[in-house]
Amino acid sequence: MLNNRNILLCVSGGIAVYKACALTSKLVQAGANVKVIMTESACQFVSPLTFQALSRHEVYTDTFKEQNPSVISHIDAADWADLIIVAPATANVIGKLANGLADDMLTTTLLASEAPVWIAPAMNVHMYDHPAVKRNISVLYQDGFRFIEPSEGYLACGYVGKGRLEEPENIVKLAESHFSEETNAPLEGKHVVITAGPTREPVDPVRFFTNKSTGKMGYAAAEAAISLGARVTLISGPVSIDPPKGLHELISVQTAADMREAVLSVFDSSDIVIKTAAVADFTPKSVSDHKMKKKDGSLVIELKRTGDILKELGRKKQRQILVGFAAETQDVEHYARKKLDTKNLDMIVANNVKTAGAGFGADTNLVTFFFKDGRRRELPIMSKFDVSLEIFREIVAFSEQSVERS
Repeated sequence: MLNNRNILLCVSGGIAVYKACALTSKLVQAGANVKVIMTESACQFVSPLTFQALSRHEVYTDTFKEQNPSVISHIDAADWADLIIVAPATANVIGKLANGLADDMLTTTLLASEAPVWIAPAMNVHMYDHPAVKRNISVLYQDGFRFIEPSEGYLACGYVGKGRLEEPENIVKLAESHFSEETNAPLEGKHVVITAGPTREPVDPVRFFTNKSTGKMGYAAAEAAISLGARVTLISGPVSIDPPKGLHELISVQTAADMREAVLSVFDSSDIVIKTAAVADFTPKSVSDHKMKKKDGSLVIELKRTGDILKELGRKKQRQILVGFAAETQDVEHYARKKLDTKNLDMIVANNVKTAGAGFGADTNLVTFFFKDGRRRELPIMSKFDVSLEIFREIVAFSEQSVERS
C-alpha cells in the first residue's frame, strides 16, 4: 500500500530521533518515497547524512537553503507529500504548530501543506501530561491533525511511563492502513444505521424536555462511514448541523417514540447500527393541548419511561453488529460494561462528559471502547471523526474475525 506514496518525515529534536532513522528505513523498504525535514535540535542527535543515506533524498534543514532555484523548497515539499509524519514530535514543535508559528523549515512546510499530518509525540511522562501540552494537542486535533499515541515504558530520562515514541513498525502499519482505506472501501455493500442528536419530549405546544446533545458525534460517524464506502441511513433528532454529503437517507425525528419507530423501520435491512443519539429516558405522561399558564406555587409534571430502543435492538439482532454509547459522569467503566451486557451489544463507546474535550458540543472526544469479549481500548483525545474511524476499524476487524470463525 505504500508503493510510490510520498511521505514527508518531519524530525524534531529528542533522543527518539534514532527511532526516526529506523522509521525512514522501514518506510523505504515498504516502497514509499521518503523525504526528511530536520530541525536544528534534531541535527544535534543524528547527522542529516544518516537520513540522506536511508531515504536517498536530500534532507531539508534550513528554510533559506534553496538547492533548486526553480522551486521554493518548503512549498515544493508541502505540495509533494501524500502524508506527513512528525516523529518524534517534541512538546516544543507541538506548541508551535498549535499556535501557527512558522520559524523553521518544519513548521513553515506544515503550514503550507494540505496533506494529512500525523504527529507522534515523544517526551518525558510529566511533560506529556502537562496542561499546556494537553491543551496544544487538543487544539491540533480540532484543526484536523491526527496523533499517534506514545507507548509506555522506560524513558531516556529514567522515568517509566507514557512518552515513548511509538515503534517504527507500528507507524508503518498505520500508514499502510491509511492508504488502504483510500484505495479500498471496507464498508462497501454495508448498510450502516446511525442515530444522532437529542430527542424532544413535549410538555405543551411551546415547551419540551430535551438534553445537551448537539449531534456532532453521530454526524461525524455518518461522515466516516460514507468515506469508507457504506450506505448510510442517519436518524437524527433536532440539530443545527448540515447532513454529510453522500448520505443515503436522512430521517428526522423529534421524540423518543419517533426515534424508536424510525430505527425499527430500517433495522432488518441494516448490517451495522451505531446508537449515538441521546434519547430521553422519560416523557410527560400527558401533554397539554394548550400552553400551560403560569400559576402560583410549584408545578408537578408526571413522567413515564420511554421504550429502551437499544435493549430492544439487542433482543432483535441476528447478523447485525450493534454499537452503543455511554455518556457518564462517574463510574464510567462499571456503567459501560453493565450496559454492554444487559443490552447485548458488540461494543460500547464510553466517556465521562464532565472531562474537558469530551462533553456535549465539543469537536473532540475522549473515549474508551469496551467489547463483549472483555477487552477494552482507551483512545487519546481526538476529533469525533477520528473516533468514528477507530470505531469502524474495530467493526471491520470484528467482521473479519467472525468470517474466519465461520
